[in-house]
Amino acid sequence: MQDTTHLSGVIAPVLTPFAEDGGPDSDRFIEHCEWLLDDGCTALAPFGTTSEAPSLGLDERMEMLEDLIDAGIDPVRLMPGTGTPSLADTIVLTQHAVDLGCGGVLVLPPYFFKDPEAEGVFRFYAELIEEVGDHRLRLYLYHIPQMTAVPITVDLIDRLVSEFPDEIAGLKDSSGNMANTLSLMEAFPHLAFFPASESFLLEGLKRGAAGCISATANAQARAIRELFDGAESGTAKQMQERVAQVRSEILKAPTIPGLKAIIAHARNDPQWLIVRPPLVAMKPAQQANFVDGLKRGANFSLNLQNIT
Repeated sequence: MQDTTHLSGVIAPVLTPFAEDGGPDSDRFIEHCEWLLDDGCTALAPFGTTSEAPSLGLDERMEMLEDLIDAGIDPVRLMPGTGTPSLADTIVLTQHAVDLGCGGVLVLPPYFFKDPEAEGVFRFYAELIEEVGDHRLRLYLYHIPQMTAVPITVDLIDRLVSEFPDEIAGLKDSSGNMANTLSLMEAFPHLAFFPASESFLLEGLKRGAAGCISATANAQARAIRELFDGAESGTAKQMQERVAQVRSEILKAPTIPGLKAIIAHARNDPQWLIVRPPLVAMKPAQQANFVDGLKRGANFSLNLQNIT
């Protein structure tokens, strides 16, 4: 892993395509990842929430990560999600990512037992770092309390940074509360912070954010990258309003089925509609109405010339 630099820019938590038999579709996954990088992503975060990671097995995650790297994607540009409720499984996934040379790992807190003591959450991360025991580890904390019910607190970050200053690299804040993100950035200015929405990107960049890790980067990476690169330009405000509008329209549908519907439509590939239970795919009529609504509500359609 990187020794001196943090990941930054526009990072997509990559959608996971599935084959008709229900298994991950490696070819479509690689194709989508390559397109995202070509379309403006600076890095990728496979096996995040948008990737349906909790529905993937350990072997599936590790094989898909190996497939990406074997296909020629630079592991330094990868921040795979490795957090699970099991410390043992999290160690396995994290060690695997470190061994492959990934630029970082994105680690959820242990999210099954609710209201754990602060000491228990600290020990989860501390034992993970100690067991991996590799100076190359760059760990990004994942704050998404509406899903985990286990927040990443100021006290937890402070304690982890004090004990493991080289390994704790930053945080993704998916709380939707930009005030929380900004307060954490102020408290820990040396860490790399990523709001999970491009709607907050311009404000975040002005306060020192490293970029954003956004689900909707799967569909509008190019526009978000233009905002990231042009944050100091005279048109930044208009670019910010535009990406926020598109995101708002996309999220009128369930996030993962909706994003998959956009990709399926753009590629004329209904296999992209497949999701794993307990999620349910959009029916063709729902997909058509959703895509049409994006065109009408946000004048948005995926740029087909960038899809091979």
